[in-house]
Amino acid sequence: MNYPNKKKTFAKNEIDYSNRGMNLESDINNSNKYYLENDIAIIYKKPTPVKVVKVDYNKRINTKITEAYYEIPSTTDYNGIYKGKYIDFEAKETKCKTSFSLNNIHKHQIKHLIDVERHGGISFLIIRFVNLNETFLLQTRFLKQFLDTSNRKSIPYEYIKSNGFIIEEGYYPRLNYIKNLDSLYFEVIK
Repeated sequence: MNYPNKKKTFAKNEIDYSNRGMNLESDINNSNKYYLENDIAIIYKKPTPVKVVKVDYNKRINTKITEAYYEIPSTTDYNGIYKGKYIDFEAKETKCKTSFSLNNIHKHQIKHLIDVERHGGISFLIIRFVNLNETFLLQTRFLKQFLDTSNRKSIPYEYIKSNGFIIEEGYYPRLNYIKNLDSLYFEVIK
């Protein structure tokens, strides 16, 4: 392409996945919006509990929080209801191609997921391998099984691939994780 300054520029034909991992939350939020609008499920992102300590009121329309602290550790990212069942999950991403570091998820979050499952709810992780362009649903029972049988500090990609379920990507919903829940927890009549 030639611009008026006679400089030549070339358009990239490559697909840029550099910000893909940053979009996991957005993809889930858009999917949840689709599920809500189509009366499929009610699932929301949980707000992080924050205590505001200091506010700058320099202008009425430009009020800004200048100091705040997390009140209590949050549990997981998302919760809601689908087909009469409580749903609770954490969404994480990794740029690593070979494993998912357990440093990405806090112990209290793992305990929460296990407790939800123990009480009859559906809990899981959504893990996106950014550089592999793959997103998986890993049920809490497989997370717990791995933690009970391994001393590793990361879950190998192969374990997630073998025990998890690839989430179908599309336009709307972007991540159709409800389809995975149907095949895992509910009898689907076709």
